[in-house]
Amino acid sequence: MIALIALVIGVVFGAGLTLADMVNPQRIADFFDVFGTWDATLAFVMGGALMMALPGFWLVRRRSAPLFDDVFHLPHVTQLDRRLILGALIFGLGWGIGGFCPGPAIAALASGLIEPVVFTVSMVGGIFLARRLVLDRA
Repeated sequence: MIALIALVIGVVFGAGLTLADMVNPQRIADFFDVFGTWDATLAFVMGGALMMALPGFWLVRRRSAPLFDDVFHLPHVTQLDRRLILGALIFGLGWGIGGFCPGPAIAALASGLIEPVVFTVSMVGGIFLARRLVLDRA
């Protein structure tokens, strides 16, 4: 049942990204091109996501347990450290250069284009490389 719920949530998320055209790397590039072909679509998508997420987090804090698990799996890290900041910078750099972040890249795989495939393979390679080089030493 949990796998089915996760699948439905993933399909809804991917459909939303596709409908908002967030699977198009040019949208992302245009968002960052403030003095050129700036496109505010990404800001509206992020704003809409926040409008949906904030009430959800409010509701989560009011419940003693989730509907389909024994405990909530919320982040416990509350401080900014060097690894988090460096990781965020690398993520942002990859997002700005590639025009994809993980969710839209995976949703864009359905397009049949090579760019999301290359990005996703590179992303997975980066994850394995980071685990091997960085996390094993921590």
